[in-house]
Amino acid sequence: MSDLSSNAALFAPRSGPLARAVDWIIRHPRMFVFLLVLPITLWLGIVYIGALIALLIQSFFSIDEFSGVVVHEFTLKTYGELLRPYNLDIILRTVAMAASVTIAAAILAFPIAYFAARYAKGKWKALFYVGVMLPLWSSYLVKVYAWKLVLAKEGILNWIFAKLHLTWLLDGFLSLPVIGGNSLSVSYIGTFLVFLYIWLPYMIIPVQAALERVSKDLTEAASDLGATPRQNFRMVLLPLALPGVVAGSIFTFSLTLGDYIVPQIVGNSRLFIGQAVYTQQGTAGNIPLAAAFTVVPIVIMGIYLWGARKMGAFDAL
Repeated sequence: MSDLSSNAALFAPRSGPLARAVDWIIRHPRMFVFLLVLPITLWLGIVYIGALIALLIQSFFSIDEFSGVVVHEFTLKTYGELLRPYNLDIILRTVAMAASVTIAAAILAFPIAYFAARYAKGKWKALFYVGVMLPLWSSYLVKVYAWKLVLAKEGILNWIFAKLHLTWLLDGFLSLPVIGGNSLSVSYIGTFLVFLYIWLPYMIIPVQAALERVSKDLTEAASDLGATPRQNFRMVLLPLALPGVVAGSIFTFSLTLGDYIVPQIVGNSRLFIGQAVYTQQGTAGNIPLAAAFTVVPIVIMGIYLWGARKMGAFDAL
């Protein structure tokens, strides 16, 4: 009886409009949850989505070629400028870099994630997580500038190639058209290496999580039925781990697609989408074209996320 009386006293209506409102919210869990998510919903709806809508509207304006003033009239002229060879080259270059980084990250991440999922136990698994996450604990700019020094002509990488008498091999890579340059720090090869290093942890973790959910009994059963290791990987392991690979590719692809700091510090004078947005918005003052450039990765990622959802990638996030 004492418990019942104490519970009744606890949930008894209190006086005052504020107290009664609190009591009513507590007695209605759905309203309580709604009020909890309301602030973040307003933030996303007003600040984030509102900014995207404003950006989209700006992309339908144009700029007067003589006065440099933005003409606030809806037109597709700015999007037509994206199809000019110079701007189209920027888009294709960025997408090619993002795709190559994503593919290379998946190739490197899979064996690392497989070892962690199958063989790392206890403290070794904890050490694995620390090793993967450790690069993320340092400053983004510090890592990029550190790689700038490593890849420079006077950097440690060139010194190692010289000590191994493999300078001819490095010079051969740098002499390749398009991707080469005077040194690794001013070439697409160097930009690719820095992107790969920075975003690789974002691929390893989802792949490792997907492989954790693949039962070892399935691969053993396939081996018992006569499957070779290659067939086991191609027909059992890879299809089951593919959602994790796609989930990791969402991070690596999107982050590479929108980055402008890495190609600004490590790379040559050819622009990527992020640099084009910065240049058009800051130096040229062409806000509509900068907005149109930012719509490009949004559309690409929208299509990419739709395909990833069809493959069940969100289950591995």
